[in-house]
Amino acid sequence: MSTRSSLRRRIAAVAAAALAGACLVAVNAQPAMATPPGIPSKSTAQSQLNALTVATQGSTTGYSRDLFPHWITISGTCNTREQVLKRDGTSVVVDSSCAATSGRWYSPYDGATWSAAADVDVDHVVPLAEAWRSGANSWTTSRRQSFANDLTRPQLIAVTDNVNQAKGDQDPSTWQPPLSSYRCTYSKMWITVKYSWSLTLQSSEKSALQSMLNTCSS
Repeated sequence: MSTRSSLRRRIAAVAAAALAGACLVAVNAQPAMATPPGIPSKSTAQSQLNALTVATQGSTTGYSRDLFPHWITISGTCNTREQVLKRDGTSVVVDSSCAATSGRWYSPYDGATWSAAADVDVDHVVPLAEAWRSGANSWTTSRRQSFANDLTRPQLIAVTDNVNQAKGDQDPSTWQPPLSSYRCTYSKMWITVKYSWSLTLQSSEKSALQSMLNTCSS
Protein backbone atom coordinates (compact mmCIF):
# COMPACT_ATOMS: atom_id res chain seq x y z
CA MET A 1 0.00 0.00 0.00
CA SER A 2 1.35 3.44 -0.89
CA THR A 3 2.15 6.01 1.77
CA ARG A 4 -0.46 8.34 0.28
CA SER A 5 -3.14 5.62 0.33
CA SER A 6 -2.30 4.71 3.93
CA LEU A 7 -2.55 8.35 4.96
CA ARG A 8 -5.97 8.68 3.30
CA ARG A 9 -7.19 5.60 5.16
CA ARG A 10 -5.99 6.94 8.50
CA ILE A 11 -7.66 10.28 7.88
CA ALA A 12 -10.89 8.53 6.90
CA ALA A 13 -10.81 6.39 10.05
CA VAL A 14 -10.31 9.43 12.29
CA ALA A 15 -13.16 11.25 10.56
CA ALA A 16 -15.49 8.26 10.94
CA ALA A 17 -14.69 7.98 14.63
CA ALA A 18 -15.34 11.67 15.13
CA LEU A 19 -18.67 11.41 13.32
CA ALA A 20 -19.72 8.39 15.35
CA GLY A 21 -19.04 10.25 18.58
CA ALA A 22 -20.51 13.56 17.53
CA CYS A 23 -23.94 12.77 18.93
CA LEU A 24 -22.65 11.53 22.29
CA VAL A 25 -21.70 14.11 24.88
CA ALA A 26 -20.17 13.39 28.28
CA VAL A 27 -21.92 15.88 30.53
CA ASN A 28 -20.62 14.99 33.97
CA ALA A 29 -17.39 13.36 35.05
CA GLN A 30 -17.92 14.15 38.74
CA PRO A 31 -19.04 11.60 41.36
CA ALA A 32 -22.80 10.95 41.47
CA MET A 33 -24.27 13.31 44.00
CA ALA A 34 -27.96 12.36 43.92
CA THR A 35 -28.40 15.45 46.03
CA PRO A 36 -30.98 18.02 44.92
CA PRO A 37 -30.38 21.69 45.67
CA GLY A 38 -31.88 23.61 48.55
CA ILE A 39 -31.83 21.01 51.33
CA PRO A 40 -32.11 23.03 54.56
CA SER A 41 -30.27 22.62 57.83
CA LYS A 42 -31.97 20.78 60.68
CA SER A 43 -32.80 24.06 62.44
CA THR A 44 -34.29 25.63 59.32
CA ALA A 45 -36.32 22.51 58.59
CA GLN A 46 -37.58 22.51 62.18
CA SER A 47 -38.74 26.12 61.86
CA GLN A 48 -40.45 25.30 58.57
CA LEU A 49 -42.14 22.23 60.04
CA ASN A 50 -43.42 24.30 62.96
CA ALA A 51 -44.87 26.83 60.52
CA LEU A 52 -46.72 24.33 58.33
CA THR A 53 -50.50 24.17 58.65
CA VAL A 54 -51.89 20.89 59.95
CA ALA A 55 -55.15 19.98 58.24
CA THR A 56 -57.25 16.98 57.40
CA GLN A 57 -55.97 15.42 54.22
CA GLY A 58 -58.02 16.25 51.18
CA SER A 59 -59.50 13.91 48.61
CA THR A 60 -57.98 12.71 45.35
CA THR A 61 -61.29 13.41 43.61
CA GLY A 62 -60.57 15.06 40.29
CA TYR A 63 -56.83 14.27 40.46
CA SER A 64 -54.88 13.38 37.34
CA ARG A 65 -51.14 13.48 36.66
CA ASP A 66 -52.03 15.34 33.48
CA LEU A 67 -53.03 18.28 35.69
CA PHE A 68 -49.35 18.56 36.64
CA PRO A 69 -47.61 18.86 33.25
CA HIS A 70 -44.17 17.39 33.88
CA TRP A 71 -40.95 16.62 32.10
CA ILE A 72 -41.20 19.86 30.18
CA THR A 73 -38.32 21.09 28.01
CA ILE A 74 -35.73 22.85 30.16
CA SER A 75 -32.86 23.55 27.79
CA GLY A 76 -32.33 22.64 24.16
CA THR A 77 -33.67 19.10 23.73
CA CYS A 78 -33.38 18.27 27.45
CA ASN A 79 -36.50 17.87 29.57
CA THR A 80 -36.74 17.94 33.35
CA ARG A 81 -36.18 14.21 33.83
CA GLU A 82 -33.08 14.30 31.64
CA GLN A 83 -31.72 17.30 33.53
CA VAL A 84 -32.05 15.42 36.82
CA LEU A 85 -30.41 12.29 35.40
CA LYS A 86 -27.46 14.43 34.30
CA ARG A 87 -27.29 16.23 37.64
CA ASP A 88 -27.50 13.12 39.81
CA GLY A 89 -25.37 10.75 37.76
CA THR A 90 -21.68 10.05 37.23
CA SER A 91 -20.09 10.30 33.76
CA VAL A 92 -23.48 10.55 32.12
CA VAL A 93 -23.42 10.41 28.33
CA VAL A 94 -26.41 11.64 26.34
CA ASP A 95 -27.33 11.40 22.67
CA SER A 96 -28.49 14.22 20.40
CA SER A 97 -32.01 14.06 21.88
CA CYS A 98 -30.56 14.35 25.44
CA ALA A 99 -31.47 10.76 26.37
CA ALA A 100 -28.91 9.20 28.69
CA THR A 101 -27.09 6.37 26.90
CA SER A 102 -24.70 5.50 29.72
CA GLY A 103 -23.65 6.57 33.18
CA ARG A 104 -23.95 5.52 36.81
CA TRP A 105 -26.63 6.51 39.30
CA TYR A 106 -26.56 6.04 43.06
CA SER A 107 -29.99 5.84 44.68
CA PRO A 108 -29.84 7.28 48.22
CA TYR A 109 -33.24 5.80 49.05
CA ASP A 110 -31.85 2.25 49.07
CA GLY A 111 -28.09 2.53 48.49
CA ALA A 112 -28.17 0.82 45.08
CA THR A 113 -26.10 1.93 42.08
CA TRP A 114 -27.33 1.53 38.51
CA SER A 115 -25.64 1.77 35.12
CA ALA A 116 -28.78 1.96 32.97
CA ALA A 117 -31.08 4.99 32.98
CA ALA A 118 -34.02 2.61 32.50
CA ASP A 119 -33.46 1.35 36.05
CA VAL A 120 -33.80 4.84 37.49
CA ASP A 121 -36.90 6.94 38.14
CA VAL A 122 -36.96 10.64 38.88
CA ASP A 123 -39.02 10.84 42.04
CA HIS A 124 -41.22 13.75 43.04
CA VAL A 125 -40.23 13.86 46.72
CA VAL A 126 -43.68 15.22 47.55
CA PRO A 127 -45.79 13.14 45.15
CA LEU A 128 -48.13 14.92 42.79
CA ALA A 129 -51.21 13.22 44.25
CA GLU A 130 -50.05 14.12 47.78
CA ALA A 131 -49.67 17.74 46.69
CA TRP A 132 -53.18 17.62 45.25
CA ARG A 133 -54.56 16.39 48.58
CA SER A 134 -52.58 19.08 50.40
CA GLY A 135 -53.79 22.14 48.53
CA ALA A 136 -52.60 21.88 44.93
CA ASN A 137 -56.12 21.00 43.83
CA SER A 138 -56.88 24.74 43.97
CA TRP A 139 -53.80 25.80 42.00
CA THR A 140 -53.68 26.90 38.40
CA THR A 141 -52.26 24.44 35.89
CA SER A 142 -49.30 26.78 35.47
CA ARG A 143 -48.46 26.58 39.18
CA ARG A 144 -48.85 22.81 39.18
CA GLN A 145 -46.47 22.62 36.21
CA SER A 146 -43.90 24.68 38.09
CA PHE A 147 -44.23 22.37 41.09
CA ALA A 148 -43.87 19.21 39.01
CA ASN A 149 -40.69 20.50 37.36
CA ASP A 150 -39.10 22.27 40.32
CA LEU A 151 -35.32 22.12 39.93
CA THR A 152 -34.68 24.89 42.47
CA ARG A 153 -35.86 23.03 45.56
CA PRO A 154 -35.18 19.40 46.62
CA GLN A 155 -38.33 18.10 44.94
CA LEU A 156 -36.78 15.89 42.24
CA ILE A 157 -34.22 13.10 42.72
CA ALA A 158 -32.99 10.10 40.73
CA VAL A 159 -33.67 6.83 42.58
CA THR A 160 -34.17 3.11 41.97
CA ASP A 161 -37.32 2.68 39.89
CA ASN A 162 -39.02 -0.07 41.90
CA VAL A 163 -38.34 1.75 45.17
CA ASN A 164 -40.02 4.83 43.74
CA GLN A 165 -42.93 2.71 42.57
CA ALA A 166 -43.28 1.16 46.03
CA LYS A 167 -43.46 4.68 47.49
CA GLY A 168 -46.26 5.68 45.13
CA ASP A 169 -48.12 8.70 46.52
CA GLN A 170 -47.52 7.91 50.21
CA ASP A 171 -46.41 10.47 52.77
CA PRO A 172 -43.79 9.76 55.49
CA SER A 173 -46.36 8.41 57.92
CA THR A 174 -46.68 5.29 55.73
CA TRP A 175 -43.47 5.28 53.65
CA GLN A 176 -39.87 6.24 54.35
CA PRO A 177 -36.67 5.44 52.42
CA PRO A 178 -35.53 1.83 53.07
CA LEU A 179 -32.04 3.16 53.84
CA SER A 180 -32.67 4.51 57.32
CA SER A 181 -29.56 6.72 57.28
CA TYR A 182 -31.17 8.81 54.55
CA ARG A 183 -34.39 9.51 56.42
CA CYS A 184 -33.01 12.64 58.05
CA THR A 185 -32.26 14.15 54.63
CA TYR A 186 -35.56 12.93 53.21
CA SER A 187 -37.51 14.63 56.00
CA LYS A 188 -35.70 17.93 55.40
CA MET A 189 -36.41 17.70 51.69
CA TRP A 190 -40.10 16.92 52.23
CA ILE A 191 -40.56 19.67 54.81
CA THR A 192 -38.94 22.44 52.77
CA VAL A 193 -40.88 21.50 49.62
CA LYS A 194 -44.19 21.63 51.47
CA TYR A 195 -43.18 24.87 53.16
CA SER A 196 -41.99 26.52 49.94
CA TRP A 197 -45.20 25.64 48.13
CA SER A 198 -47.53 26.43 51.07
CA LEU A 199 -48.94 22.92 51.23
CA THR A 200 -50.62 21.52 54.34
CA LEU A 201 -49.80 18.33 56.18
CA GLN A 202 -51.78 15.96 58.35
CA SER A 203 -50.97 15.26 62.00
CA SER A 204 -49.62 11.73 61.43
CA GLU A 205 -47.38 13.07 58.67
CA LYS A 206 -46.06 15.81 60.94
CA SER A 207 -45.31 13.29 63.70
CA ALA A 208 -43.40 11.06 61.28
CA LEU A 209 -41.42 14.01 59.93
CA GLN A 210 -40.55 15.15 63.45
CA SER A 211 -39.27 11.69 64.35
CA MET A 212 -37.16 11.59 61.19
CA LEU A 213 -35.85 15.10 61.76
CA ASN A 214 -34.85 14.19 65.30
CA THR A 215 -32.30 11.75 63.84
CA CYS A 216 -30.45 14.61 62.14
CA SER A 217 -27.22 15.91 63.63
CA SER A 218 -27.33 19.15 61.65
